[in-house]
Amino acid sequence: MTALTQIVHALDEFFDVPNSGADPAFSRFLPAVYGAAPRPWTSWVESAFATHFNGLMLRGDETVRTVFLAAFPSEHVLDALLDRAESGDLLFVHHPIDLKSGDPRGTWGNFFQPIADETLAALQAKRVSIYSCHAPLDYHPTLNTSGSIARALGATVTGHFFPYGSGHAGVIASMPSTPVELLQERLRHLFGVPYLDAAGARTADIERLAIVAGSGDRVDEMQNAERLGAQAYVTGEIHSRIDTEYGRRKFAAVEGFAESTRMALFGVSHAASEFLVMDREIQPWFTERFDVATVPLREEHWWR
Repeated sequence: MTALTQIVHALDEFFDVPNSGADPAFSRFLPAVYGAAPRPWTSWVESAFATHFNGLMLRGDETVRTVFLAAFPSEHVLDALLDRAESGDLLFVHHPIDLKSGDPRGTWGNFFQPIADETLAALQAKRVSIYSCHAPLDYHPTLNTSGSIARALGATVTGHFFPYGSGHAGVIASMPSTPVELLQERLRHLFGVPYLDAAGARTADIERLAIVAGSGDRVDEMQNAERLGAQAYVTGEIHSRIDTEYGRRKFAAVEGFAESTRMALFGVSHAASEFLVMDREIQPWFTERFDVATVPLREEHWWR
């Protein structure tokens, strides 16, 4: 077991959270999502989190025995946490709120979702903690979401693109020549998804990848990746399937780009793309530093 204060200090220092500024995404989305909640979000989050939108969000008891790891604090993840955690345990997540970004073979998503008030009350009653690390985990120089995907594919990072926060969310990587069909199957297996969201060209062999964990559905950055020589673009979402006017506009823009690009475009699901680093690299980060157990919490369905 390890003191929560010790773990939080180590995380803050490693990811440089105190100097990260306000998170570029959740400084906007989190207040908007909780705008109609019964309790003001500022009444229960830690004061530093209300400034950075990263770091310790919910404080529980001081003794941590188990660290749970997830991409999002979804209903499924939080139910599993409440069922399995002891008082004082810690949930380390990438997002501080859930995201439902749609299924390429099913329904479209309804965007960011707050933690339900009754679930929040149950978490507080159980005295568990939640630490969220979004942008600092996306652009950290050695342990980051997109680099983790490259390493899992046996690819070598040779450059960066997609400016985000204080760094870059995307990587350019080289890999041994791989038939596009084999790459597609490797991605499906690696992320545990029944199918990919695929579009664009069908280049015969892939040697140069652009990788963006999470939302990569920005045509300007897809164009930039192509200029940098990428033959395949791998991301959580190549399409936004958020059921709003904004989501439909972004979907149409990528559809237009897909008709002319020479790259193969592969989406592996937003949540799955950001869970990989938790499972493969964050888990040993904790066990090498602290006397804690680690438990990854996967989504029941990655496309959601």
